[in-house]
Amino acid sequence: MRVLVTGATGFIGRALCGALLARGDAVVALTRSLADARAVLPAPVACVTALDDAGATDAVVNLAGLNLASGRWTAARKQAMVASRVQTTEGLVAWMQAGVRPRVLVSGSAIGWYGARGDEPLAEDAAPGRSSEFSVQLCTAWEAAAARAAALGVRTCLLRTGIVLEGDGGSLARMLLPFRLGLGGPMGSGRQWMSWIHRADLVALILWLIDRDDASGPYNGTAPEPVRHAEFVAALGRVLHRPAIVPMPGFVLRLLIGEMADLLLTGQKVLPVRALDGGFTFAYPRLDAALQAILGGDKRRAVQ
Repeated sequence: MRVLVTGATGFIGRALCGALLARGDAVVALTRSLADARAVLPAPVACVTALDDAGATDAVVNLAGLNLASGRWTAARKQAMVASRVQTTEGLVAWMQAGVRPRVLVSGSAIGWYGARGDEPLAEDAAPGRSSEFSVQLCTAWEAAAARAAALGVRTCLLRTGIVLEGDGGSLARMLLPFRLGLGGPMGSGRQWMSWIHRADLVALILWLIDRDDASGPYNGTAPEPVRHAEFVAALGRVLHRPAIVPMPGFVLRLLIGEMADLLLTGQKVLPVRALDGGFTFAYPRLDAALQAILGGDKRRAVQ
């Protein structure tokens, strides 16, 4: 199978490219910088800067987008976050309209689609969150752009990703230093839900969606057992053999990072109902095992 990947040099994309190559697929990475892509991706990955150079593909995985944690959410940065996702997705759909029709598009989204929902369990059929929330605005625009591929006859899966865990990037990597120094602890009340997933499971889920001809529509990319934030920091402290008792009050976090703090202080209880109903098996359904795998050397699904 020939697979085009956008966002291939990112935290998830790098692992996905490795997994695709490991199972014998040909991989094409759409990138803004050939030099940067070739520096981090395996040599068999073909790197292109224009869709016209990508050639015929069987599947497209769309992971492109400016990192939400890359800086304070100014008006300009929020505009760039939306544009980096929506414009890339619109470009892919236009490319398909021009005649290149992959069998499947797996397009990224995020659990921010649901907005702040407290203790409400959220399956894929839940309504979107309040339109006043930036994460909801971003994800609904992103998904709407991808959904246009379905009208072209392309099987389209929308992957609403939670907090992705692995030691070489993402939220967990940013947390490790303060926790190892004994300075970790809960943010805000600690009662907010964290819907997380081991990166190996997320990559496996993407492969599963590529391969299953009956898969389409939204899928939650989260583990089956979300936890409250206080439970997460306690589990991380146990694995690192460090205390996790230094709190970060919500008002301090908002002073430090502004509106982005809402993502950390509210959260959602998201459940991967459609993946489980379809027979997908998580290697790491529980948080303690996932953290032990990342920080203790157990690599049951080595797709780093």
